[in-house]
Amino acid sequence: METGKKNILSLCMIVKNEEKSLKNCLSKVVSFVDEIIIVDTGSTDNTKKIASEFTDNIYDFQWCNDFSKARNYSISKASGEWILILDADEVVTDFFRYSIDEFINNTLNENKVGRIKRINIMEDSFESKKYTEWVNRLFNKNNFYYEGIIHEQIISKDGQNYETEQLDITADHIGYTKEVLNRTNKIKRNIDMLKSAVSLNPEDPYLYYQLGKSYYMLKDYKTADLYFEKALTFELNYYLEYVSDLVETYGYSLINSRRYSDALIIENASEIYTNNPDFQFVMGLVYMNNAMFEKAVQSFLKCTKFPCGKVEGVTSFSAYYNIGVIYDVLGVKDKALQYYRMCGKYEPALKRIKAQLN
Repeated sequence: METGKKNILSLCMIVKNEEKSLKNCLSKVVSFVDEIIIVDTGSTDNTKKIASEFTDNIYDFQWCNDFSKARNYSISKASGEWILILDADEVVTDFFRYSIDEFINNTLNENKVGRIKRINIMEDSFESKKYTEWVNRLFNKNNFYYEGIIHEQIISKDGQNYETEQLDITADHIGYTKEVLNRTNKIKRNIDMLKSAVSLNPEDPYLYYQLGKSYYMLKDYKTADLYFEKALTFELNYYLEYVSDLVETYGYSLINSRRYSDALIIENASEIYTNNPDFQFVMGLVYMNNAMFEKAVQSFLKCTKFPCGKVEGVTSFSAYYNIGVIYDVLGVKDKALQYYRMCGKYEPALKRIKAQLN
């Protein structure tokens, strides 16, 4: 087997004022990578001092409101060909280096991008839930680079579409917990940068989708609806992951805007997403809010036929709970109780069981 620089795995990170999370991030990954490259974009705290505990490869980059330029600069400093990208608010929980070596040692994979499993810890007013996604993060720098000033994407240097492969790496992402968002003001920064990006690329539906997501996270659902609707005016490939997420989040946003009848429009995508439990779940909520209870129950029951979805609970306790609520509303108390009991230790279900039994 060929060895040397070709098979070095370089972790490349861009950071700014990450003293709260950087040590935890680096300590969990340092033993799995061959080198760590840190590019600092203007920290005023102890970020660089913490980074120096793990690597001497620390570089300054003058911030120019362009994430891809900073990413590409960090990649240029790597001594090897294979690059792993992480953010400081991501903490590796699983990393099977043997299988990663198999991936990077296979020359057929030089034109592929490896995906890591990212578990986002999302918080709303009532509870915290996990949202799982696969993100493109490992690649050969001879064939790929970053493009886009924000929510930057890995692009093939030959301009062609590329294959991806899921890797044995899992990371928890805490960047969207309330505490972190309050500390970094991340969403408003993202909105400003996305609006700049739109002014340069007004025909890019992905940017409108990301603006919609940003306003959705701010709970400004009316503005989110407008950007989602703009994204949906383009000719889209509905099998792309971001497009399915666009449709699902648009559905949630319309419900939160109390535009219940308008939300029925996403029913048009039902055939495409018939095997997508996350879509089936939001469709169940749309039917539920339009008093189409039979269809709602069918959608929620369909969710439970899948092993898992992106959002924690959509194939189990959340689906059963909503069916219970429907039967509760209809006055069928025994069936409501049956489904609440199928929710396990889900707190809202336990409260409803207690209320029924008292």
